[in-house]
Amino acid sequence: MTGDAEHGATISPRPLAADLRSADNRDCPSRTDFLGAALADVVGGPVGRHALIGRARLMTPLRVMFLIGLVFLALGWSTKAACLQSTGTGTGDQRVANWDNQRAYYELCYSDTVPLYGAELLSQGKFPYKSSWIETDSTGAQQIRYDGRPAVRYMEYPVLTGMYQYVSMALAKTYTALSKLAPLPVVAEVVMFFNVSAFGLALAWLATVWASAGLAGRRVWDAALVAASPVLIFQIFTNFDALATGFAMAGLLAWARRRPMLAGVLIGLGAAAKLYPLLFLGPMLLLGIRTGRLRAWGRTAAAAVVTWLLVNLPVLVFFPRGWSEFFRLNTRRGDDMDSLYNVVKSFTGWRGFDPKLGFWQPPTVLNTVVAVLFVTCCAAIAFIILTAPRRPRVAQVVFLVVAAFLLTNKVWSPQFSLWLVPLAVLALPHRRVLLAWMTIDALVWVPRMYYLYGNPNRSLPEQFFTTTVLLRDVAVIALCALVIRQIYRPDEDLVRWGGRVDDPAGGPFDRAPDAPPGWLPDWLRPVGSRRASAPVPEDADEQPALAP
Repeated sequence: MTGDAEHGATISPRPLAADLRSADNRDCPSRTDFLGAALADVVGGPVGRHALIGRARLMTPLRVMFLIGLVFLALGWSTKAACLQSTGTGTGDQRVANWDNQRAYYELCYSDTVPLYGAELLSQGKFPYKSSWIETDSTGAQQIRYDGRPAVRYMEYPVLTGMYQYVSMALAKTYTALSKLAPLPVVAEVVMFFNVSAFGLALAWLATVWASAGLAGRRVWDAALVAASPVLIFQIFTNFDALATGFAMAGLLAWARRRPMLAGVLIGLGAAAKLYPLLFLGPMLLLGIRTGRLRAWGRTAAAAVVTWLLVNLPVLVFFPRGWSEFFRLNTRRGDDMDSLYNVVKSFTGWRGFDPKLGFWQPPTVLNTVVAVLFVTCCAAIAFIILTAPRRPRVAQVVFLVVAAFLLTNKVWSPQFSLWLVPLAVLALPHRRVLLAWMTIDALVWVPRMYYLYGNPNRSLPEQFFTTTVLLRDVAVIALCALVIRQIYRPDEDLVRWGGRVDDPAGGPFDRAPDAPPGWLPDWLRPVGSRRASAPVPEDADEQPALAP
C-alpha cells in the first residue's frame, strides 16, 4: 500500500519491489571492480559513498550503454568499410563492391551479406524460397550431387532471416530507383543492401543491450560489456545473427517480468530467425520441474511453437522445397573449419568420421557423433539443474546449453559467438574473465582471414588459425567450468549478492522453493528434497521369538 488513508491509499496487487537505488544496493563497478575503477578515473573517479543511485534523468545507465554500443557498432561497420567501396560506372544496379584481389581477406572486411546478395538471387529481386539456382564450382561449371542429380540450391536461411534480407533488398532497390530520379549519391546496390541490413542489425543489438540491462537486476552495469564486447568489432555485421539475439534476449526479459506468453512469442520469433533460441526451453523446463512451476513454462513453450509455426507455415505451404533448404543444408554440411573436429584434423592428419563422401553427401557418422555428444552434455546439465544444492539461475543454465551446442556442433561460424555474449555476461559477471574470452574470440578472425587469403607469400598456415580456434574453445570451456563451480558454490555468485538476491532473470522461478514431483527419483532431487528412507529397527537382525 502506498499513500495514507486521508489522501487515498493505493493498494498494490503484488508486493512492491525493493528500492535498490543507493550505492549500498546497486553494484557500482567504480567501487567493486578493478577495471571499473580504472575506467572511472578517466571520467572523474568512483561514485560517492552517499550518492543517490538511479535518479539521473539524462545520463541513465541504459543511455550510457547505448552510447557505448553505438561506438562499438560504428567500429564494427568500419571494419567492413574497406569491402564497401563501389566500383564500375553507371547506376547503382550497374556497380559492384570492390572485392578485387581477395580484398575481403587481407583487409579483414569479409561479410556474408555482400556475396549472398548475388548468390541467392536477391540482386535480381527474386523472392526467397521460391527461386532456385544450380551450384557451380570456381570455374563456373554446374555441380552434380553424389547421386547424379544437379545441385539445386534455395535460400539457406530460416524464414524470418530470409524475409529480413528480402525487405532489405527491396529498400536497397528503392534507393537505386530514387538515385536515378533525384540527385542522390550513386552507390552500388549491394553496398546499399549491406547498409540497410546493418542498420537493422545495429538496432537489434541495441535491443540486446536493453534486454541484458533489464535482466541484470542490481548489476545493471554488467550489460555494458554486451555493448562494448570486442566480438562486435568483427562479427556484428558478418551475418544476420544479431536479429535472433535481439528476439532471444527480449524473450528472456519478458520471462523475467513474468509475462510468459510474450516471452514465448519473442523466443518463437528468435527461432524463426535462427533456431538456437529454442534451446532456452530445455533448461527452463527442468527448472520448472524442480520448482513445480510448470504452468508458466507451458504457456511460454506453446506460444513459442505457435509463433514459429505462424511465421513458417506460409512459406512451408507454398514453397516447401525452399523452406526445407535450411534443414537439408545443415544435414549435409561437413565439419566446418571453426569446429573442434577440424582442429583435431588439422593437428593430427585425421581424415574425419566420413572421409570419402561425394558432393553434398550427408556425413552420417559425423551427424550421429554430434547428436550423441550434445545429448550427453544436455544430460549432464540436466543432472546439475535438478540436483544442485541451490536452484541454478536461468542465465547460468541457458548459457551452459548454448555453449555445449556450439562446442559439440560441426559448425561454429564466427558470428555464432554473438549468441554467447549476453548469456555469458549474465551467467558469469566477472568482467576481466569475460574480456579475456571475448578478446580471444574476436582475434580468431585475423588468422581465419589470412588463412583463407590465397596469396602464398602473405597468407598464414592452417595451424595458426586452428590454434586460435582451440584457444577460444578452451576459454569457453573454462567459462562453463566457472559457471558450474558457482552453481555448486552459490556464495561465490556475484549476482546472488550473498543470498540477498535470488535470480533476476528467473521470473516465476525467482525465490521459488524446491518442489520436485513425486515421480522424480531421489538421485535426481536436490539433497534437501530427497525422501528419507524408513529407519531400520535395531533388532531387525534378531530372530523373532516362537509362540508358546
